[in-house]
Amino acid sequence: MLDLGAASSNPDAKHVPHEVEIARLAPVVAALEKEGRKISIDTFAPETQAWVIGQGVDYLNDIQGFPDEKIYPALAKAECKLIVMHSVQGRGPATRVAGDASTIMDRILDFFHTRIAALTKGGVARERLILDPGMGLFLGAGVEVSLTVLRRLPELKAAFQLPILISVSRKSFLRKLTDRDVGQAGAATLSAELFAAAQGADYIRTHEPAPLKDALTVTSALRG
Repeated sequence: MLDLGAASSNPDAKHVPHEVEIARLAPVVAALEKEGRKISIDTFAPETQAWVIGQGVDYLNDIQGFPDEKIYPALAKAECKLIVMHSVQGRGPATRVAGDASTIMDRILDFFHTRIAALTKGGVARERLILDPGMGLFLGAGVEVSLTVLRRLPELKAAFQLPILISVSRKSFLRKLTDRDVGQAGAATLSAELFAAAQGADYIRTHEPAPLKDALTVTSALRG
């Protein structure tokens, strides 16, 4: 699928009004739908989410994990899959906080227990949910906090028995770990993506799908 975002969640990004966000998305969504593409929209603005539901896209992705219950009736009536993401900031774009590797999994598990219960109570079918624990600054500025969550993905899958989405592509923790800039993060990204797949990730959100596809094809062949 193609995941589209018209408002950055970077800590340094400026706020984008939902009217501008929708105006940016509308022509791209229309063009891709004419081509029959599967589309995911990444937005945490309820107004934009309401517009997205009306477009009949395949996936709706919220970095806040759909905290606004006012939109639950619309979500319940929609057919799109919902990517429910955890983030340490709770609301709004990413922040720069240290993060705590020793407590992060408990926090993530508590978050998903609460959010899944709220969404299903609001009428959203559980089988429509995809869980994203967050990565990089969405977990904390430290390297170990993201590594911990990647290592413990099987625990997350076992807890909820729902598909898991992972997005490590070009993340800050990989650049810190390897002392590379964004343009040199390809090898680190691919390594982390392959590890996530081996740990049971069902979806991987990436900037470079072709290398990932090739790497997964070779890995699958080697495993027979």
